[in-house]
Amino acid sequence: MRATTIHAPFDMRVEEVPEPVVQFPTDAVVRVLRSCICGSDLWAYRGEAARQPGQRIGHEFLGVVEETGSDVTTVQRGDLVVAPFMWSDGVCDYCRDGLTTSCEHGGFWGTVGSDGGQGEAVRVPFADGTLVQLPREAASDDRLLSALLTLSDVLGTGHHAALGAGVRPGATVAVVGDGAVGLCAVLAAKRLGAERIIALGRHQVRTDIARRFGATDVVAARGDEAVAAVRELTRGQGAHAVVEAVGTEQSMRTAIGVTRDGGAVGFVGVPHGSGTGVDLGVMFDRNIALRGGVAPVRSYIPELLPDVLDGTIDPSPVFDMTVDLNGVPDGYKAMDERVALKVLVTNG
Repeated sequence: MRATTIHAPFDMRVEEVPEPVVQFPTDAVVRVLRSCICGSDLWAYRGEAARQPGQRIGHEFLGVVEETGSDVTTVQRGDLVVAPFMWSDGVCDYCRDGLTTSCEHGGFWGTVGSDGGQGEAVRVPFADGTLVQLPREAASDDRLLSALLTLSDVLGTGHHAALGAGVRPGATVAVVGDGAVGLCAVLAAKRLGAERIIALGRHQVRTDIARRFGATDVVAARGDEAVAAVRELTRGQGAHAVVEAVGTEQSMRTAIGVTRDGGAVGFVGVPHGSGTGVDLGVMFDRNIALRGGVAPVRSYIPELLPDVLDGTIDPSPVFDMTVDLNGVPDGYKAMDERVALKVLVTNG
C-alpha cells in the first residue's frame, strides 16, 4: 500500500510500505477514507522535531474497519470509525479517569514502528479503547466526513483548551491563535455558552472563519498592541477565559496579558522555543490559573459527536485545501507557506 513518509526536512514522500495486518488480538486494521495534515506535523517537516528517515507520519484519520483481532468487541468489519490522535487501551487507571493521553499502553500514530494516518490503511492497537464508531451512512456525505474528521484532534483539542480556560455561560473569552485549533476553540467556546469571544489573528480568511464560528470581535495585532486592544474591548479588565493555541513564548505572554484577574488560561499550543512566557509572579499577583496540555480527545468524542452529527456545530470549514494521497507533499508545502489553513487528504 502507499503511505506518507518523511526523510529529511521538507522531504515528504508517498511510498510503498507493507500492508498492515492484525498482530495482536486487540488490533484492528482500518482502511483510511480521510486524513489530514496537522500544524504540529510542520515541526517535523521543518526539521524542528526529529524524525528517522522513512518514518511514517500523520495522526488524524477516519475510515472503515477491514479486519479485527479475536478480542475486539466494539467494532467489526465494515464499521465507519474515527481514531483519536493517540491510541489507548481504555481500561488503565488514566483512561478510566479520562486522561487517555497518559494511557499506560498508549502511543502516538507515526512513532517508530507504528503506522501513520496519512496512508491507505492503519493498524490500530487496542481498537476497543481507541476507535469510535460512526454512522455508516456518513461515508457518503463529504461535508459530514470532514466535520467528523476534526474529532480526531482539532475539535477535541479546542474543546480541551476551552475547558482548561474555564469557559462558562456568559463569559468573555479570548483566543490567541488563528490556526485550526484556535478556530475550533472559538467554536467550543460558543458551544459552551460564552457571551463574547475575541479572536486574535491577522489573517482575514481565518478570522472570517472565526466570526462564522462565533467570534464577536477580532484583534489583528500581536504582543503589547494585542494586549492593549483586548483590554480596551473589556473595560480594561481582560477576558475571563483565554485560550493559548500557538505554543510560543510570545503567544503565552499575550495570553496571560489579556487574562482578567482571577481568570484562567487554557493552553494547547505545542510548546516550542526555549522560553515559556510564563511569569509565576504575575500569575500569583493576579490570581491567574493555567491549565491545559495534550488533549485527551478520545474522552471528548462521545460528548462532541452528537452535536457534529446533528449540525449543532460544523467544524468542517477549517479544511480549506483538499488533496489526494499523491498530493500530500504539496499540502505540507502549502501549510508551511500559510497558503492553506488545514489540508484534507482523501482516499477515494
